Amino acid sequence: MREILSGEPAAMPEWLVRPGKIECGDRWPLVQELYGDLSGGLELPEVMRLVEWRTLDAILQVPGEPPRILEFDETQHFNPYRARALRIYARAVPLAFPSGIWIERSERKAKLERGGFGEPKPPLFPGEGGRHRQRAFRDALCDLLPPDHGFLPTLRIADFEVEAWLHAADARAQMTDLLRGRL
Repeated sequence: MREILSGEPAAMPEWLVRPGKIECGDRWPLVQELYGDLSGGLELPEVMRLVEWRTLDAILQVPGEPPRILEFDETQHFNPYRARALRIYARAVPLAFPSGIWIERSERKAKLERGGFGEPKPPLFPGEGGRHRQRAFRDALCDLLPPDHGFLPTLRIADFEVEAWLHAADARAQMTDLLRGRL
């Protein structure tokens, strides 16, 4: 994908590692609403604990353009919590992926992954499905905050979009078409 987009990897932005009230800026009320919905009514602390962290799949920097986060969403990213989150914020920011398809795929999932994919993640997501809720929240932050920090909208690609042709001879051409349709 880097070759197709002509980009180079960039460093993880600090404002996305542990986003609290300062990092969220004007989006703080929306972030609080999302967290309250996903956590079952808990209150989000204004400063994230040092043990909170995250990684990204890639950040691309094309010369002459703002950076862009690129995320590849595997099956565990699609769940009812992700659908709920997207319904709250999808119209609040520009997105570089079809939110309607993400919502539909998320709502379609009847059985959530178990084990590490669904374990509680206290203190922010202490209950059942904690990791699924946490993932939906972190994905939301990754969509909401970049435009407010000088980044282009986060580009998301889903596993179901590419699984049929990812290893085909014309995969590069198909990925190019997919990406051009989102930029």
